[in-house]
Amino acid sequence: MTYCVAIDLDDGLVFASDSRTNAGVDQVSTYSKMHTFEIEGQRLFVVLAAGNLATTQAVVNRLQREMEEAGQEGAAEPNLATVAHMSEAAEYLGRINREEQEKHSEALSKSGMKADATLIIGGQIAGEPPAIYLVYPQGNYITTSQHTRFLQIGESKYGKPILDRIIEAETPLGNAARCALVSIDSTVRSNLTVGPPIEVLVYERDTLEMDHYLCLEAEDEYLRSLTHAWDENVKKAFTDLPRFDWEHRHGRKDRGTRVSRRAKKKS
Repeated sequence: MTYCVAIDLDDGLVFASDSRTNAGVDQVSTYSKMHTFEIEGQRLFVVLAAGNLATTQAVVNRLQREMEEAGQEGAAEPNLATVAHMSEAAEYLGRINREEQEKHSEALSKSGMKADATLIIGGQIAGEPPAIYLVYPQGNYITTSQHTRFLQIGESKYGKPILDRIIEAETPLGNAARCALVSIDSTVRSNLTVGPPIEVLVYERDTLEMDHYLCLEAEDEYLRSLTHAWDENVKKAFTDLPRFDWEHRHGRKDRGTRVSRRAKKKS
């Protein structure tokens, strides 16, 4: 399984993904699910991938090849080097994804497998605002809104609550990156098919540079300290929650009395 998240903020974009593709008693595989494409000073794209590994690898390889061949005779159009808007990049990615799925779907269906892949593409083209898009297996796509600042793919339910509570358009990039890590950590704790290494990429708006990238292994000191701090603060927040009225009135004596009455009734 997979969990990837992309966050769209006033100050830029944040991407995070796990790297586990198979988890079982005797087999754990890891592959990067974060892929970058860049023309220095002109445009950059980040693609997060979830779904059939063969499909996602074929899609990524084709994106890279067609971008490199841009400008050559017979080169595919459009490609990531020629699209004028981020929405065009999402549409192009959707078409590539659909075509690669169709190549393998019949053979895979005979063995009970699906060729489906779901992707997130984000980034910025010079002169355009940064943006992120979620591309479905069918090729259609959605983007963020003022009220929905993040997009998720894969095992998303465990990591969504923290994002809902923290992420706003004005959230600083550092806070958003930490929130993404906590979101992934919460998913790792609840689902063994999601796991490290965890990749995080923070893009500062209008820089057209990918300067802030981390790949965190399970034993990474920063990741361990972040996880420990989050656990301790969650426990403290829980113990500080408002008490019920009956807790203030009766305390431990009330609990003991009820137990005694229950025991007396049984006798």
